Amino acid sequence: MEAGGLADSLLSGACVLFTLGMFSTGLSDLKHMRMTRSVDSVQFLPFLTTDANNLGWLSYGALKGNGTLIFVNAVGAVLQTLYILVYLHYCHRKGAVLLQTATLLVVLVLGFGYFCLLVPDLETRLQQLGLFCSIFTISMYLSPLADLAKVIQTKSTQRLSFSLTIATLLTSASWTLYGFRIKDPYIVVPNLPGILTSFIRLWLFWKYPPGARQELSASANLREFI
Repeated sequence: MEAGGLADSLLSGACVLFTLGMFSTGLSDLKHMRMTRSVDSVQFLPFLTTDANNLGWLSYGALKGNGTLIFVNAVGAVLQTLYILVYLHYCHRKGAVLLQTATLLVVLVLGFGYFCLLVPDLETRLQQLGLFCSIFTISMYLSPLADLAKVIQTKSTQRLSFSLTIATLLTSASWTLYGFRIKDPYIVVPNLPGILTSFIRLWLFWKYPPGARQELSASANLREFI
Protein backbone atom coordinates (compact mmCIF):
# COMPACT_ATOMS: atom_id res chain seq x y z
CA MET A 1 0.00 0.00 0.00
CA GLU A 2 1.31 3.45 -0.91
CA ALA A 3 2.05 6.00 1.81
CA GLY A 4 -0.82 8.22 0.67
CA GLY A 5 -3.30 5.37 0.77
CA LEU A 6 -2.08 4.30 4.20
CA ALA A 7 -2.46 7.84 5.55
CA ASP A 8 -5.99 8.05 4.17
CA SER A 9 -6.90 4.72 5.75
CA LEU A 10 -5.45 5.72 9.13
CA LEU A 11 -7.25 9.07 9.14
CA SER A 12 -10.50 7.46 8.05
CA GLY A 13 -10.17 4.86 10.79
CA ALA A 14 -9.42 7.55 13.38
CA CYS A 15 -12.50 9.50 12.32
CA VAL A 16 -14.68 6.40 12.63
CA LEU A 17 -13.21 5.34 15.99
CA PHE A 18 -13.29 8.74 17.71
CA THR A 19 -16.70 9.77 16.33
CA LEU A 20 -18.38 6.53 17.36
CA GLY A 21 -16.73 6.93 20.76
CA MET A 22 -18.26 10.39 21.07
CA PHE A 23 -21.69 9.14 19.98
CA SER A 24 -21.52 6.29 22.50
CA THR A 25 -21.29 8.73 25.41
CA GLY A 26 -25.08 8.87 25.17
CA LEU A 27 -25.20 5.24 26.30
CA SER A 28 -24.71 6.42 29.89
CA ASP A 29 -27.88 8.52 29.55
CA LEU A 30 -29.63 5.51 28.02
CA LYS A 31 -28.59 3.35 30.97
CA HIS A 32 -29.72 6.05 33.42
CA MET A 33 -33.16 6.28 31.79
CA ARG A 34 -33.65 2.53 31.82
CA MET A 35 -32.53 2.13 35.44
CA THR A 36 -34.55 5.05 36.84
CA ARG A 37 -37.40 4.71 34.31
CA SER A 38 -37.36 8.49 34.06
CA VAL A 39 -35.63 11.26 32.07
CA ASP A 40 -34.55 13.31 35.07
CA SER A 41 -31.28 15.23 34.42
CA VAL A 42 -31.25 14.01 30.78
CA GLN A 43 -31.52 16.66 28.06
CA PHE A 44 -33.56 15.81 24.96
CA LEU A 45 -32.47 18.57 22.57
CA PRO A 46 -28.86 17.31 22.10
CA PHE A 47 -30.22 13.95 20.91
CA LEU A 48 -32.50 15.67 18.42
CA THR A 49 -29.95 18.13 17.03
CA THR A 50 -27.24 15.47 16.77
CA ASP A 51 -29.64 13.20 14.90
CA ALA A 52 -30.44 16.01 12.45
CA ASN A 53 -26.72 16.70 12.06
CA ASN A 54 -26.02 13.02 11.36
CA LEU A 55 -28.77 12.84 8.74
CA GLY A 56 -27.44 15.97 7.04
CA TRP A 57 -23.88 14.67 6.86
CA LEU A 58 -25.17 11.24 5.80
CA SER A 59 -26.87 12.89 2.83
CA TYR A 60 -23.71 14.86 2.06
CA GLY A 61 -21.58 11.71 2.26
CA ALA A 62 -23.99 9.81 -0.01
CA LEU A 63 -23.99 12.63 -2.55
CA LYS A 64 -20.20 12.85 -2.38
CA GLY A 65 -19.73 9.08 -2.43
CA ASN A 66 -17.62 9.12 0.74
CA GLY A 67 -17.83 5.82 2.62
CA THR A 68 -16.38 7.22 5.85
CA LEU A 69 -19.05 9.92 6.12
CA ILE A 70 -21.78 7.45 5.20
CA PHE A 71 -20.80 4.80 7.74
CA VAL A 72 -20.14 7.12 10.70
CA ASN A 73 -23.29 9.18 10.27
CA ALA A 74 -25.51 6.19 9.53
CA VAL A 75 -24.43 4.59 12.82
CA GLY A 76 -24.74 7.96 14.58
CA ALA A 77 -28.27 8.50 13.25
CA VAL A 78 -29.32 5.02 14.43
CA LEU A 79 -27.89 5.65 17.92
CA GLN A 80 -29.46 9.09 18.27
CA THR A 81 -32.81 7.76 17.06
CA LEU A 82 -32.55 5.02 19.68
CA TYR A 83 -31.85 7.63 22.39
CA ILE A 84 -34.85 9.66 21.20
CA LEU A 85 -37.20 6.65 21.27
CA VAL A 86 -36.07 5.65 24.76
CA TYR A 87 -36.48 9.25 25.96
CA LEU A 88 -40.01 9.34 24.51
CA HIS A 89 -40.81 6.05 26.22
CA TYR A 90 -39.83 7.23 29.70
CA CYS A 91 -40.85 10.87 29.34
CA HIS A 92 -44.08 11.67 31.20
CA ARG A 93 -44.75 14.96 29.43
CA LYS A 94 -44.54 13.94 25.80
CA GLY A 95 -46.25 16.96 24.23
CA ALA A 96 -43.23 19.27 23.96
CA VAL A 97 -40.93 16.41 22.97
CA LEU A 98 -43.26 15.23 20.21
CA LEU A 99 -43.65 18.80 18.96
CA GLN A 100 -39.87 19.25 18.71
CA THR A 101 -39.52 15.88 16.94
CA ALA A 102 -42.35 16.68 14.50
CA THR A 103 -40.78 20.07 13.76
CA LEU A 104 -37.48 18.38 12.95
CA LEU A 105 -39.20 15.89 10.64
CA VAL A 106 -40.97 18.72 8.80
CA VAL A 107 -37.68 20.60 8.38
CA LEU A 108 -35.96 17.46 7.08
CA VAL A 109 -38.76 16.78 4.58
CA LEU A 110 -38.69 20.38 3.36
CA GLY A 111 -34.90 20.28 3.09
CA PHE A 112 -35.02 17.01 1.17
CA GLY A 113 -37.61 18.44 -1.19
CA TYR A 114 -35.58 21.61 -1.74
CA PHE A 115 -32.31 19.87 -2.54
CA CYS A 116 -33.89 17.17 -4.71
CA LEU A 117 -36.46 19.23 -6.60
CA LEU A 118 -35.14 22.80 -6.70
CA VAL A 119 -31.40 22.12 -7.02
CA PRO A 120 -31.06 19.70 -9.94
CA ASP A 121 -27.34 20.34 -10.54
CA LEU A 122 -25.40 17.79 -8.45
CA GLU A 123 -22.34 20.00 -7.89
CA THR A 124 -24.48 22.93 -6.73
CA ARG A 125 -26.49 20.61 -4.50
CA LEU A 126 -23.30 19.24 -2.97
CA GLN A 127 -21.96 22.74 -2.25
CA GLN A 128 -25.22 24.01 -0.74
CA LEU A 129 -25.70 20.89 1.37
CA GLY A 130 -22.09 21.05 2.54
CA LEU A 131 -22.56 24.70 3.53
CA PHE A 132 -25.77 23.90 5.41
CA CYS A 133 -24.14 21.00 7.29
CA SER A 134 -21.11 23.14 8.15
CA ILE A 135 -23.23 25.96 9.59
CA PHE A 136 -25.35 23.50 11.57
CA THR A 137 -22.29 21.76 13.01
CA ILE A 138 -20.64 25.07 13.95
CA SER A 139 -23.80 26.15 15.78
CA MET A 140 -23.80 22.87 17.70
CA TYR A 141 -20.18 23.33 18.79
CA LEU A 142 -20.77 26.95 19.84
CA SER A 143 -24.08 26.37 21.64
CA PRO A 144 -22.45 25.23 24.94
CA LEU A 145 -20.67 28.59 25.34
CA ALA A 146 -23.40 29.67 27.76
CA ASP A 147 -22.49 26.70 29.97
CA LEU A 148 -18.83 27.73 29.84
CA ALA A 149 -19.78 31.19 31.06
CA LYS A 150 -21.66 29.62 33.97
CA VAL A 151 -18.60 27.51 34.80
CA ILE A 152 -16.53 30.68 35.10
CA GLN A 153 -19.21 32.37 37.22
CA THR A 154 -19.60 29.44 39.62
CA LYS A 155 -15.92 28.38 39.45
CA SER A 156 -17.10 24.79 39.14
CA THR A 157 -16.76 22.31 36.26
CA GLN A 158 -19.43 20.02 37.67
CA ARG A 159 -21.70 20.66 34.67
CA LEU A 160 -18.95 19.64 32.21
CA SER A 161 -18.05 16.11 31.10
CA PHE A 162 -14.30 15.48 30.90
CA SER A 163 -14.69 12.29 28.83
CA LEU A 164 -16.97 14.07 26.34
CA THR A 165 -14.47 16.94 26.11
CA ILE A 166 -11.64 14.55 25.21
CA ALA A 167 -13.87 12.68 22.75
CA THR A 168 -14.91 15.95 21.09
CA LEU A 169 -11.29 17.12 20.82
CA LEU A 170 -10.11 13.87 19.23
CA THR A 171 -13.11 13.72 16.90
CA SER A 172 -12.79 17.32 15.75
CA ALA A 173 -9.03 17.04 15.26
CA SER A 174 -9.30 13.81 13.24
CA TRP A 175 -12.04 15.21 10.98
CA THR A 176 -10.07 18.42 10.47
CA LEU A 177 -7.02 16.46 9.32
CA TYR A 178 -9.23 14.21 7.18
CA GLY A 179 -10.87 17.25 5.60
CA PHE A 180 -7.46 18.72 4.78
CA ARG A 181 -6.40 15.38 3.33
CA ILE A 182 -9.36 15.12 0.93
CA LYS A 183 -9.39 18.90 0.34
CA ASP A 184 -12.94 19.44 1.60
CA PRO A 185 -13.44 22.81 3.36
CA TYR A 186 -16.97 21.82 4.39
CA ILE A 187 -15.40 19.19 6.67
CA VAL A 188 -12.43 21.27 7.85
CA VAL A 189 -14.14 24.53 8.82
CA PRO A 190 -16.96 23.24 11.09
CA ASN A 191 -14.58 21.10 13.13
CA LEU A 192 -12.23 23.96 14.04
CA PRO A 193 -14.70 25.39 16.62
CA GLY A 194 -14.89 21.91 18.15
CA ILE A 195 -11.13 21.96 18.73
CA LEU A 196 -11.28 25.51 20.13
CA THR A 197 -14.14 24.86 22.56
CA SER A 198 -12.51 21.59 23.68
CA PHE A 199 -9.30 23.41 24.61
CA ILE A 200 -11.35 26.03 26.45
CA ARG A 201 -13.03 23.27 28.44
CA LEU A 202 -9.69 21.62 29.23
CA TRP A 203 -8.39 24.98 30.47
CA LEU A 204 -11.48 25.28 32.68
CA PHE A 205 -10.87 21.79 34.08
CA TRP A 206 -7.30 22.85 34.87
CA LYS A 207 -8.34 26.17 36.44
CA TYR A 208 -11.37 24.78 38.31
CA PRO A 209 -10.57 21.12 39.00
CA PRO A 210 -13.42 18.88 40.20
CA GLY A 211 -13.89 19.21 43.93
CA ALA A 212 -12.24 22.62 44.15
CA ARG A 213 -15.56 24.40 44.61
CA GLN A 214 -16.55 22.07 47.44
CA GLU A 215 -13.19 22.60 49.16
CA LEU A 216 -13.61 26.38 48.91
CA SER A 217 -17.09 26.17 50.38
CA ALA A 218 -15.90 23.92 53.20
CA SER A 219 -13.05 26.32 53.99
CA ALA A 220 -15.45 29.25 54.05
CA ASN A 221 -17.81 27.40 56.38
CA LEU A 222 -14.92 26.48 58.67
CA ARG A 223 -13.80 30.10 58.88
CA GLU A 224 -17.35 31.18 59.75
CA PHE A 225 -17.53 28.47 62.45
CA ILE A 226 -14.21 29.55 63.96
